[in-house]
Amino acid sequence: MTTPAAAHPRPTLRREAWTDLDGVWGFAHDDEDRGLAERWYAPEAAGRFDREITVPFVPESEASGIHDTAFHPVLWYRRTITAAPRPGHRTLLHLGAVDHEADVWVDGHHAGRHVGGQTSFTLDLTDLLDAGEEHVLVVRALDDPLDPEQPRGKQDWREEPHGIWYHRSTGIWRSVWLEEVAAQHVTAVHSTFDMPRARVELSVRLARRPAPGTTVRASLRAGEETLGSVEVSAHETRVELVVDVPAVRNTQDRDRLLWSPEHPALVDVDLQVLEGGEVRDEAASYLGLRTTGIDRGHFLLNGEPYYVRSVLEQGYWPTSHLTAPSEDARRREVELIKELGFNSARIHQKVEDPRFLRWADELGLLIWGETANAYAYSPRAAALITAEWSEIVEQCRPHPSVVTWVPVNESWGVRDLADSLPQRQLTLALTALTKALDPSRPVVSNDGYELMGGDVIALHDYTTDADALRRSWASEDSAAALIAGRGPQRRRPIDDAAVDLHEGAPVMVTEFGGIAYAAQGTWGYATVSSPEEYREKVASLFDALHASKVVTGFCYTQLTDTLQEANGLADADRNPKLDPAVIRAFVTGRREG
Repeated sequence: MTTPAAAHPRPTLRREAWTDLDGVWGFAHDDEDRGLAERWYAPEAAGRFDREITVPFVPESEASGIHDTAFHPVLWYRRTITAAPRPGHRTLLHLGAVDHEADVWVDGHHAGRHVGGQTSFTLDLTDLLDAGEEHVLVVRALDDPLDPEQPRGKQDWREEPHGIWYHRSTGIWRSVWLEEVAAQHVTAVHSTFDMPRARVELSVRLARRPAPGTTVRASLRAGEETLGSVEVSAHETRVELVVDVPAVRNTQDRDRLLWSPEHPALVDVDLQVLEGGEVRDEAASYLGLRTTGIDRGHFLLNGEPYYVRSVLEQGYWPTSHLTAPSEDARRREVELIKELGFNSARIHQKVEDPRFLRWADELGLLIWGETANAYAYSPRAAALITAEWSEIVEQCRPHPSVVTWVPVNESWGVRDLADSLPQRQLTLALTALTKALDPSRPVVSNDGYELMGGDVIALHDYTTDADALRRSWASEDSAAALIAGRGPQRRRPIDDAAVDLHEGAPVMVTEFGGIAYAAQGTWGYATVSSPEEYREKVASLFDALHASKVVTGFCYTQLTDTLQEANGLADADRNPKLDPAVIRAFVTGRREG
């Protein structure tokens, strides 16, 4: 495979035959929702698309060329594509993410529908392609800005951003691409590393039920070193392969192959599907040989206690909003986080682009995988978050950098959890569902407070008095008193129903800080007016948590300023507010003086 993994829109499953559809598309707002009745999806409706937009940037953003932040619930996109599938092959359309509901047509034929604004979806266009090579592709997106039941994260329900909420991201906001594949091909691959047994367990999903004589072959490589290979018969669409990795059996030598932020070693995976001995499909993937877990109050990485130094990452850019402006920007974001001394990032109220996760894999950064939450509870809201979260876990778990799942933040969408049995049951259900989908990673049930089971006591403490913060977390007795009471956020840290909270769960302060250094009137938990005051204030908060005998990890709020939020360690253009070496010193607890 010659396509660099980081440049591919799906880095964990790559083939050569793909076409980038990002760029200029025809575009139209449909504020009166007339498009369906008037058949805007038909090839002859080109005149309806009177504007141009640059995909994958949302129309609210400057980078899109539209830059209209008003309420526009219905959007239409149109472009021509060139596709002429070879005999025995299929043409697939991949849409990285469309917020929130998407319908797709090709040459006026409905190709499919997807609900969920944070996950990718794939449509097989082959049987809808009319004669010839030029075809008309149309996408309709629906995103109600006033719907509190759909997962929306930080997207404001007011026209102008306020508090901690930002401009909306409507429609296409991740890359769109075509791929030509064999009729029988791999659609997904996941891996689990069994370190004591020195083996990798691969789960491969095929596009269709295999014909007799179908086999799947997998080879693992670390650079030029072949680590292991296996070929197994395929009898169902799900094929399980176990690859022995003898090089890991030498426990005195295996560290060179294990993945960690300090040593982000990746293993290349070559996949082949064969029918009657003939190769039908070839794809490239990768994995990291690493394990995660919880034991005796510690988060474990590769079987050993690991102190988590995390930063809250909103993933928002001034001109392009939730979509990074470039591939360089994605890489630089990971580099900046590491340069400032963090070994982890909590992606907050969004799901990051797979290419960002690829850079985290390659450069070595732990990721806490979160989702955008809703603002209201209802049976519909429960169904929406459950379906979307299931897709998120499925799509993100191939990345070794993702080490913890966070389905709910601060009771968003279940705000009356303490007094509502259905809301408690939803929170418990999401935690259990996550463990069922991926038992290999710890789960935080409700990051911040009102924890409903899970594996980590993850609490938010925005005390900006460093002495008070130090007293709260100094010892097991002081922390226990805080956890047993109303907690720093004045809500029960652990809900009474949390019978499944992991015994020996580590205690982490997963949001703290929030110090704004900017002009008066911007938002922060506390505001300072000079570089000297800012340095001392932020450093003292880090010092307070580093002094704790209980806390085994933290997450500072936040990496960058975002619109009216001025509480970043860097400004909105990613310029650190202090010398990076200074920030790194107090993030890592190695500050002098």
